[in-house]
Amino acid sequence: MFYLALIIIAFYQTASYPQLIYSTNSQHKADIKVFVVDYANQADLKVYKVNHKYEADGNQGLWYFVDYEFQADKKIHFVKYMYQADLKIYFVKYKYQAGWNEKSKMHLLY
Repeated sequence: MFYLALIIIAFYQTASYPQLIYSTNSQHKADIKVFVVDYANQADLKVYKVNHKYEADGNQGLWYFVDYEFQADKKIHFVKYMYQADLKIYFVKYKYQAGWNEKSKMHLLY
């Protein structure tokens, strides 16, 4: 019974993971190094910046940028060159456009 409870808790924690992002100026403080590409087809992840924290639900490219580092689920640093990046993103205009092009990189935001 104890193991079943642990499995259920683990499932609910990974099923809905918010994407609260803090952009840091320091590369060594970042969890992920990010590069913004010019075209959507070059990106690993297409990102839509949501206006409210509750909209950033799940690992599907809906990001809410927080003001303070302690509020963030992930800290990112925008790098100057593509080869420095762990993740390539493209900012989209509409929420429905957000999502993963390269699902093998999804683990970076868990």
